[in-house]
This record gives sequence, C-alpha cells and structure tokens, in this order.
Amino acid sequence: MTRKKAKAKTQMDFGQRLAGFRKEKGLTQQALAELVNVHVIQVRRYEADASQPTLDVIRRLAVALQVSADVLIFGADERGPDGDLRLQFEAISKFASEEKKVIKALLEGMILKHEAKRGSSAA
Repeated sequence: MTRKKAKAKTQMDFGQRLAGFRKEKGLTQQALAELVNVHVIQVRRYEADASQPTLDVIRRLAVALQVSADVLIFGADERGPDGDLRLQFEAISKFASEEKKVIKALLEGMILKHEAKRGSSAA
C-alpha cells in the first residue's frame, strides 16, 4: 500500500471510529460539538474524513468520549504488540514492580542488541 493510500485509509478510519464512539455514547453530532467546543459542522467534517482535528481537539474528543486518544487515532492493528506478544505483555502487567523492572531491562538490552546488529549490517 502506498503512503498516500495508507494515509487516506487512516483518515477514513478516524472518522468511522469517531462516529462509532459518539453513537456508542448516545451523543448527537451537535452534543459532541458542544462538549468539545467546536462547531457541529467541524464534527461532521471529522466524521466524513474531510478535515483532521488538531491535537488539542483530539484530546478534547477523547475526554468527551471517555476513550484514549490512541483508540481514536489508531486502528486495532496499527499500534501495539502483535497477537503473540500481547498475551505476554498482559501477563507481565500483573507482575510485581521489581519483576517488571527486570523484564524491562531485559527488553531494553534485546532492543539495543537488535538495533546495533541492524546498524552494523546497514553500514
């Protein structure tokens, strides 16, 4: 997929996600516009993917819809670990603080090793 098509797909997904969360909360476009202090026409543009909100507006949308900005912006497969790692990260999230520090240090070391290996092979 080209960068332009990927960008268009992400924009389309944002409008669909925004409309979905708004409807889930039982809000009209007018009600959401009032909650985030924008004109209703702007909400319609966002949902139609005709316009992109600023970071400040994304923050206000997320607060009004009671979702994270990540959920509004990114599709399910656009961010976060893949399915194989997701289960491990969920399990690790239940570890004690000291155990999490050990896992974090291990991951950081592996990432640095991978980046060093990749950098030396690119040179």
